[in-house]
Amino acid sequence: MNSALCSILNIRYPIMQGAFQWLATPELAAAVSNAGGLGTISASLYKTKEELLDAIAQTKALTNNPFCVNISMFPEVVEGEATWDFIEACCQAKVPVVELSGRDPKPFVAPLHEAGCKIIHKSTAVRFAKKAAAAGVDVVSVVGFECGGAPGNDDVTSMVLIPSVVDAVDIPVIGGGGVCDGRSYLAMRALGAQGVVIGTRFMATQECAIHPNFKQLLVDSDELSTMVVQRSIHFPHRNLKNETTLQVAELEKDSNPSLDDIFPYVSGKRQKKCYDSGDTQGGVFPCGEVVGRIHDIPTVQEVIDRIVAEADAIAPTLQ
Repeated sequence: MNSALCSILNIRYPIMQGAFQWLATPELAAAVSNAGGLGTISASLYKTKEELLDAIAQTKALTNNPFCVNISMFPEVVEGEATWDFIEACCQAKVPVVELSGRDPKPFVAPLHEAGCKIIHKSTAVRFAKKAAAAGVDVVSVVGFECGGAPGNDDVTSMVLIPSVVDAVDIPVIGGGGVCDGRSYLAMRALGAQGVVIGTRFMATQECAIHPNFKQLLVDSDELSTMVVQRSIHFPHRNLKNETTLQVAELEKDSNPSLDDIFPYVSGKRQKKCYDSGDTQGGVFPCGEVVGRIHDIPTVQEVIDRIVAEADAIAPTLQ
C-alpha cells in the first residue's frame, strides 16, 4: 500500500476522501485520517474565514494525523466569493494539505507553500492536470466519467483518463471514479496512480452525516442507478436516479433551459434539506456508478481495513 504519495502527504495509506458537498465534515475527515487515509473537509460548507478556522480546529481536535481542506472555485472570480479568505485560513492554521479545483491554481501556490501546505489540484482532463503541474502544485487528482458529482465535459472513463494524466505530468497522480475496494484500488495503481480518491463508498459509512434513508438507498442501488444531467448548462453532474433527477432530464430534453430554469431543482440548499430530512426524491444527489458495488454500511475504519487487506491478498497473485 505504500507509494510516493504517502511520503509527500505524510499518510499511512494512499487513500483520499473526496470532498462531497455538505458531507465532508470534520467528523468524517477525522475518521478517514485516523484510519490511515487523508480525510477532507470542504470549505464550501462555510461562509467566512472564521467559520472555516473553527472547522479546521474541530478536525485537529479529532485527529492528530494529516487532513485536507478542499477549496472549490468557479472558473472565473465571482462577486462575494471567499476563496482568498479560505486560502488565508489554511495558511494561518497551517493545514497539512489543501485541495484546489475549478480555476488555475497558480496564484495560490506560493502563499500555501510558504505556509507549509502541500497542494493537490483536482482536474477532470489531461490539459487541466498539465496546467496545474506547471503551476507548481505537488499532486494532481483526477476522476473518470464514472464518478459521482462533476466528471467534467469530456466523458472520458477512468481506464483511459488516469494513465493519460500519469503520462502527461511529472508529479504524483491520485485517481478516482469507481474505487470502493481492494480490487479497484489495485486497478488505479496499475493505471499509474500513486493513490486513490474515494467518494461514494464513504457516503455509506456510519460516520457520514447523511440521513439513514440515503445510506440504505445506496445499499439498495445498482450500477444503473445513476444518470448524468445538467449538460445543457455545461456543468454535467452524475446523480442518483430519482424523481427530481428525472425531472431535470425531461426539462433538458424538451427545451433549451437556462441556469435559472434548472437551479431550483439542483440547488445546494434543497439538497441539504433532503440530506437532513431523509427525503431521497426531493433533490439531486451526487453518486458514482460504483454505488452498485456497495452492499453495507460499515465504519470508515472497516472500509479502509478491507481495502488494505484485499489489496494485500490480491497483489501477490498478479505477479
